[in-house]
Amino acid sequence: MSRVVTLEVAAEDAGIRLDRWFRRHFPDLPHGRLEKLLRTGQVRVDGGRAKASARLDAGSRVRVPPLPAAAPGERQPALSKDDIAFMRSLVIHRDERLIAINKPPGLPVQGGSGLTRHIDGMLDALRFDAPERPRLVHRLDRDTSGVLLIARSAAAAAALGEAFRARETRKTYWAIVVGSPPANAGRIDLPIAKVMKGDVERMEPDEEGKRAITHYAVLERAGRRAAFVAFSPITGRTHQIRVHAASLGTPILGDGKYGGAAAFLPGVDADFLHLHARAIELNTPKKLRIVAPLPPEMRKTWDFFGFDAQDKSDPFAELEP
Repeated sequence: MSRVVTLEVAAEDAGIRLDRWFRRHFPDLPHGRLEKLLRTGQVRVDGGRAKASARLDAGSRVRVPPLPAAAPGERQPALSKDDIAFMRSLVIHRDERLIAINKPPGLPVQGGSGLTRHIDGMLDALRFDAPERPRLVHRLDRDTSGVLLIARSAAAAAALGEAFRARETRKTYWAIVVGSPPANAGRIDLPIAKVMKGDVERMEPDEEGKRAITHYAVLERAGRRAAFVAFSPITGRTHQIRVHAASLGTPILGDGKYGGAAAFLPGVDADFLHLHARAIELNTPKKLRIVAPLPPEMRKTWDFFGFDAQDKSDPFAELEP
C-alpha cells in the first residue's frame, strides 16, 4: 500500500484487539513491523496513539500508513496451482474494486486453532492484475455458504467497510427451517449475547445483549414439516439468523447447535447447516446486486422438498438498504 488511508472499524470487528484487526485486514504485515509502526505513532486510532492490545469499537477510525513489503522470509508460502484454480472457480463477480465469490460450506473464511486451509490464506489467488493483495470485507460462518465480498485495495476496503457500517448494503440469506413459521413475513427484534456453556461458546437471546434485528419472508412451505425462508439481517451479530430462526420455534435444518434434535427431520439427509448467503446489494457508487447459486449439496435438499432453487426474486426489495 503506497499511501495513508483511514479505515473505519466495522460492526463485525467491534471488540477485537488492534493487532488482530491488522491480521484480518493486512495479513502480509508481520507483527514486528506493526509494533514498530505503533511505537512510532504511524498507526493511530481515532487520532491518538494505541497499543497492539487496544480493543476497537465499531466506528473507530484507524490510520494506516504506507505499509512496507514483506521480506522474503516473511511472505506467505506460494499457493499451489490447485488452490489457485479452486479459488478462481468460486468467483461470481469481478470489477475494478471488488471480487465476489460463492463460498462453499465447510471452508472457513479465516484461520484459527487447527485450521490451515481458509479463504484468507488463499486470497493471493484472486489478485489477478491488481497492485495490492485482496482483503476481506466481511465474513461468513464456516458452515454458511454463499456471497462473500473481497476488496481489491485498501481504498475499496475502506469504502465497502463504511457501506456495511452505514447499512448501505442489503444481504439476503436462504434457509430451510424445520417446522412452519407462524406468519408469512415478519421482523425479529431480539437482542442476543455471547455465553459460555461449559467449554462451548454460543449466542443466546438476552435482554441485556446487543440489539439484533432480522426480517424474514416465507417463500414456500412443505406443509408443517419444513419451510423455505429468506432472511435479511439488519444488524450483524454472530450467528444472528440461526438464533432468530430458533426463536421462532423453527430452527434451521441441520443446526444442532441452536436447534438440538429439533433441527433434524427423519428421512431427510441433512447433517449440515442449510443456510446460504444468497445475495448482497450495494448502492454505492452504483446499484449492484450479486446472487450466488446454491451449492450442490444444498440444491439436493431444495429439490427433495420441491422448493424453487432458481428463484431470482428479491423478497426484501421494499426494504431500504
